[in-house]
Amino acid sequence: MVGTAELRKPLWWLVGVLIIASAAVLVYSWRTSRQAPHVSARAPAPAAPTAEAPAIQNPVPPASHATSAPLPTLAQSDGPMQQALAGVIGAAAVQRFVRPETLVRHIVVTVDNLSRKRAAVQLWPVKPVGGQFAVQGDDQHATIDPANYQRYMPYLQLLQTLDTKQLVDMYFHFYPLFQQAYQNLGYPNGYFNDRLVETIDNLLQTPDVQGDIGLVRPNVMYQYADPAQEGLSAGQKVLLRMGPQNEAAVKAKLRDLRAAIAERSRGASGGRERDSN
Repeated sequence: MVGTAELRKPLWWLVGVLIIASAAVLVYSWRTSRQAPHVSARAPAPAAPTAEAPAIQNPVPPASHATSAPLPTLAQSDGPMQQALAGVIGAAAVQRFVRPETLVRHIVVTVDNLSRKRAAVQLWPVKPVGGQFAVQGDDQHATIDPANYQRYMPYLQLLQTLDTKQLVDMYFHFYPLFQQAYQNLGYPNGYFNDRLVETIDNLLQTPDVQGDIGLVRPNVMYQYADPAQEGLSAGQKVLLRMGPQNEAAVKAKLRDLRAAIAERSRGASGGRERDSN
């Protein structure tokens, strides 16, 4: 459902996908059970097969030690990440838009949540969009006021000037930290680059809606009047709230980003094949 506060959610965490965006590390606890040893005349039961990690679809190219600066630890990555982002989007934009704390972790958890039904606002790597969300009509026959689309323009202007190659270079340089944060999130066999590509694909599948977008408010929270729209992922709903022109601009940049990641992945796959021959 879409509430008044939720409808004010920022586009910037979509840009956070483009800016490579972070993950909150959740406590992952294990319980082990112990049994007293006993003597048995029977042969021990065979051990359960170990679950294999899924095949990597989008391999990351190995870091070049000749050109890459040493990486910080995940716990000490906020400063280097902010400096790197400043080199991509400018120091003023970092200060204006980015939440500086636990940046890698928040990027990873947001990327992971975008294609799900909800994306927790407390874990976004960016600051909220300014202004007040406006609705035309009453609680049972409302539409999104097109004036809201202008609230996203600062983010769109930054997005359109973003250098995709520079962004991807930064992403792959810091990739080991994104991978570590993703595994700490509770995916010990997961591969973050595959998850990022899945999320981008989900956002690109957002339906193109022309005209008014209907809302209803059966209780405190707004929701989309069209059940098909209400059933979309959290990221897809944000794209709809931006308006058709802004949505098209974000999708164009996402396609560029996906193509750049795929190109690097093909190069990494080719390198693996040569090494195996």
